[in-house]
Amino acid sequence: MHELSIAENVFEIAGESLIINRGKKLRSVKIKVGELAGVVPESLQFCFTAIAKGTAMEDAKLKIEKMPIIVHCFDCGKDSTVGNFIFQCPGCENPNVEVISGNELQVVEIEIDV
Repeated sequence: MHELSIAENVFEIAGESLIINRGKKLRSVKIKVGELAGVVPESLQFCFTAIAKGTAMEDAKLKIEKMPIIVHCFDCGKDSTVGNFIFQCPGCENPNVEVISGNELQVVEIEIDV
């Protein structure tokens, strides 16, 4: 379950932000998780809640924004969302594409009480 190590990293990043900003309590952490990241959002939420228990981050909300797989087609030039891990352009059906979104796994916002 790699969600535990991801939750630990998010907890560490949020904790550093509390220290740097002299915060008293963490309100929320927003993260972007791409479909290709292989993360189960419910497991990540569970792990984060367990790690935060008994700390200044105990009541914090972990906001998970799921990012779809978006590909850029080199033939027709369109950017399109794809599903079911089918890596071809939905418009022209060409497989000459590059994934431009869907790999994300990043903290994008931290809200604290100072």
